Amino acid sequence: MSYGYSQWLVDANKKASLKSLGVTLGRLCIRLGVPVNDVAQELDVSRMTVYNWFWGRSVPSNKHNDKIAEYLQVLKKRQ
Repeated sequence: MSYGYSQWLVDANKKASLKSLGVTLGRLCIRLGVPVNDVAQELDVSRMTVYNWFWGRSVPSNKHNDKIAEYLQVLKKRQ
């Protein structure tokens, strides 16, 4: 069951730099209501990693950037 995103995370994501692909992913997932668990499974990372990307606390490694870019394209088709 997904409970949505906390206002705290939404606000932090809005303030974070879009230079990070993780922040960009976060903005789209928040807008579309994609659960963090789904993102973590799709990208084969932990939920905590996804949260850190969304917050802008860490940036995805180069090995994840291609997967994230592909996933962003899939999500954009949902809009």
